[in-house]
Amino acid sequence: MTDVSLGMPQLPAPDFPADVRARLEADAKEVIARYPDSRSALLPLLHLVQSEEGHVTRTGVRFCAEVLELTTAEVTAVSTFYSMYRRRPSGDYQVGVCTNTLCAVMGGDAIFEELKEHLGVGNNETTDDGKVTLEHIECNAACDFAPVVMVNWEFFDNQTPASAKQMVDDLRAGREVSPTRGAPLCTFKETARILAGFPDERPGAVEATGGAGPASLIGLRLAKGETTAARIVSPRGEARQDRAQPGAQHLSSHDAPQNTSDSDPNHPSGPVTEEGE
Repeated sequence: MTDVSLGMPQLPAPDFPADVRARLEADAKEVIARYPDSRSALLPLLHLVQSEEGHVTRTGVRFCAEVLELTTAEVTAVSTFYSMYRRRPSGDYQVGVCTNTLCAVMGGDAIFEELKEHLGVGNNETTDDGKVTLEHIECNAACDFAPVVMVNWEFFDNQTPASAKQMVDDLRAGREVSPTRGAPLCTFKETARILAGFPDERPGAVEATGGAGPASLIGLRLAKGETTAARIVSPRGEARQDRAQPGAQHLSSHDAPQNTSDSDPNHPSGPVTEEGE
């Protein structure tokens, strides 16, 4: 019979130091007061403990369980379900490369592979200096700007392997890096605190926050009866020859006008016969 050793049971998680515990309890009380049922505060509280340690530790799980009167099993079930909660130490900057269908065919797969080689890490691994954690993401919800990379959930649109490598090099060197749209970057811990529901107090950060870019809003503008100027975008790698309306900026890299039955007399629309007819 094979000898199976079950090992020693895991000891209870240690508590936060007294001063940290007191500070987090004050923050937690503010968060819990927003909800009629305290259990509903679990998601923001997980962000809160993540903002303290950079990932959700057993100590963080214990804290959430105690202040919400839940079991650690209940908290663990939630924290392991959502990918936004890290389960091990991670970098100051979470660099997520979309490898879903559109981003992949537009270059996302190539970006991810080159970043792995460039940084010397695999998926969900962190560089030796603790600056960058690389991960592939199924969708960044920004298909109009594919391929898209996110850093701490801020958008870097229309990326190439070269631009993505320059971006991570700048992050590691401490140089200023600006997202394509949205608020300026902050560290992952700072981002987690904002996601916990606390205000971003950096000057100008709230005003800089943006949502959809112009390419995402074209359909809405057309529905309202607005017109857009024709715009020609050169293939990737060639000099850009954009012809956009004055003031229009940052449209998608693949929104060039297409030949359709209405615009191309040589290819009129009509019924397509079956093969052999």
